[in-house]
Amino acid sequence: MIELRQVGFAFPGTPALDGVDLDVAAGRITCLVGPNGAGKTTLLRLVAGLLAPARGSVSVLGVDPAREPRRRLARRLSYLPQTYRLVFPYRVGEVVLMGRYAHSPFGLESEEDVAAARAAMSRCDVLPLADRRFDALSGGEQRRVLLAQAFCQGAELILLDEPTASLDPAHALALFAALAAERDRRGATALVVTHDLNLAARAADRLVLLHRGQVVADGSPVEVLRSPAATRAFALPLHVGALPGGAPFAVPGEP
Repeated sequence: MIELRQVGFAFPGTPALDGVDLDVAAGRITCLVGPNGAGKTTLLRLVAGLLAPARGSVSVLGVDPAREPRRRLARRLSYLPQTYRLVFPYRVGEVVLMGRYAHSPFGLESEEDVAAARAAMSRCDVLPLADRRFDALSGGEQRRVLLAQAFCQGAELILLDEPTASLDPAHALALFAALAAERDRRGATALVVTHDLNLAARAADRLVLLHRGQVVADGSPVEVLRSPAATRAFALPLHVGALPGGAPFAVPGEP
């Protein structure tokens, strides 16, 4: 579903990615982890087609996402960035319905679109907020609304950049549970940038660790978090254990 081959990218005077190879199969939740400045957001934006690589190639859903018409790409790919601003005081229901623009000719929503929006709001626990103004919500509520927008889009590939920022623990867990439900219900694929190693360890099928613009570890959450590469990347060891139900967790040790 996603193929990166020897991808390099740099901002003016600042290298971001260097020779990245990555394959992401369909129907899995993959988390990109790593320290600040490792290149995680840049990689996600390349996959979303918002950036084009300086060298190497990016293929997503069989096309070059930087060259694919945005409306056509939006039928198959949804992207939730770290920050999201709306100029007008839209209602929550209207914001979620924006996820259907690629499916609705002439911008007119159908009964099917409205039903999809209500179902997505229900899964993200924002249906009671449907008539509230988006700009009047808390940061955590806004993130849940935007996740509902991504689900409403019905894309087979979901890209999320720090989706649990501003979320309380219960809603952060619920977010990954909703992602798992999308994966299990309709085979959706998710590529998620996160700094929450505990959630990544519990919810991801796979972790990809980036450090200084390169993939330095790739595998199951426990394998990656216990690797020497993780200790080097985070500049401290990680203690990886298991909760009573068997789910893994990770906490930083002494540097």
